[in-house]
Amino acid sequence: VQLQASGGGLVQAGGSLRLSCVLSGRTLRNYRMGWFRQAPGKEREFVAAIQRGGTGTWYGDSVRGRFTISRDNAKNTVYLQMNTLIADDTGIYYCAADQLIAGATMTAEGMIFWGDGTQVTVSS
Repeated sequence: VQLQASGGGLVQAGGSLRLSCVLSGRTLRNYRMGWFRQAPGKEREFVAAIQRGGTGTWYGDSVRGRFTISRDNAKNTVYLQMNTLIADDTGIYYCAADQLIAGATMTAEGMIFWGDGTQVTVSS
């Protein structure tokens, strides 16, 4: 099983990036998917999550209104569109999967598969 994230890079404040995460070895529709991030010296932070069918999404307070998570189960891929980026968005972004029920809280401890991460750097 492998989760491969891509799309990170260096961007100026106010710019946009789109991250992608491809799941190999499993069927994406069986999992809730989430994005987390970790900045240097800080704990891993929840960013966004999406239900198995894609109809339900939720976001961390710091990104709500600027980021959008989506998924294409036919392509086994989940996306994170990041707009109006700010310096505090800098960090390594990880995609992850869990198999909890729809209403369960998504936490880093509950995820069963993790991608390697992709670096996002926002210059101010």
